[in-house]
This record gives sequence, C-alpha cells and structure tokens, in this order.
Amino acid sequence: MKESEKGRKDEAGKYKGLPDNRFLLSRPAARLILLSSFLLFSLSPKHDYHVSVTQMQYNPALKAFEVSIRIFTDDFEKGLSEENSNRRFSIKNNDQNDPFVERYIRKNFLLADNQKKELTIRYVGKEEEEDATWIYLEIPFQGKLEGYKLHNSILMETFEDQVNMTNFKFTSDKKTFLFKKGQLVHSL
Repeated sequence: MKESEKGRKDEAGKYKGLPDNRFLLSRPAARLILLSSFLLFSLSPKHDYHVSVTQMQYNPALKAFEVSIRIFTDDFEKGLSEENSNRRFSIKNNDQNDPFVERYIRKNFLLADNQKKELTIRYVGKEEEEDATWIYLEIPFQGKLEGYKLHNSILMETFEDQVNMTNFKFTSDKKTFLFKKGQLVHSL
C-alpha cells in the first residue's frame, strides 16, 4: 500500500471516504430484488376498468347479425381460467383455445325470442391484438325484433365492476345498451 493511502484509515482500520459495506448488496441479492420488483410491477393490473365493447349489426344479405366483441385479453384469460378450474390460458392467434372461447361466449352472450328460445350462435373465430381480443359471431335472424332480449354477462362473474357496452344496429334502428351487475338483459 502506498504511503499516501495509509493516512486515509480511521482508528478502526477502515479507509475513510469508502462506502460502508453493510449497505452494499451482493450482486445476486441485487439481481433478486430487481427481478422481484419487475415481476411485482408486471403482474399489476394493466388497466383500472373492466369493459367489453360489442358491435352487433344486421346484415340483410346474410340474414344474420354480425357480432364482434372486443375484450381486454388479460381480463378474458382470467375469466376463462376461472371458468375452467383455474387452468392457465394465454390467448394468441392460432392457439388451441377456440373450443374454450366458444363455450364461454355461448354461455354469456345470448339472443332469445319472446318465448325465451335462444337463437343459434355461430362462432366465427377470434383475433388477438396488442391488449385486446376480438371475438366474431354470426346469429341467423329473420323477422321482427318484438319481444327479443339480449343477454350479455361476459366477465361479470370475474369482475364486480365489469361493464359490457353493446352497439346494436338493425336496419335504420341504432341503440346502445350497457350491461352490468343487476342489468344483464335488455329488450331489443
């Protein structure tokens, strides 16, 4: 050790001006804290609200309603998981989850006539984009809407504050319906 460095020691034999090692973390400990922080923040909710938006429009050429439902992907994955004994789901394009998605949607999105007979829903498919999943359906329909009711309870069992907005268009008639806890059905 150089002569000039000797003078920097204090009475306890530590060098002055150097950090106290009691507050320094080892590299593995620092990495563990950094990783834990990253996981904690990445697992936190990505949004503070729970909403789906549905577009439901009648196509006279097909004699069917064309339906597109937009749902936050992370919310939908959680709902599917709860519906399927906490099985983990990761929604992606070309995954193997279509049977689960179709079953879930058929259970929670219904159109029924005045006799409470549910109309057939044809599942067309799904498409994942950034933070949302689009689900596409067709519902064959002919006649008048008198007495028909629409039920939309998507993710209501998963999130207390879930709101499902449905924009509905039949010929020149346009309406918007809000579905939430206590209001799962609307007359068309």
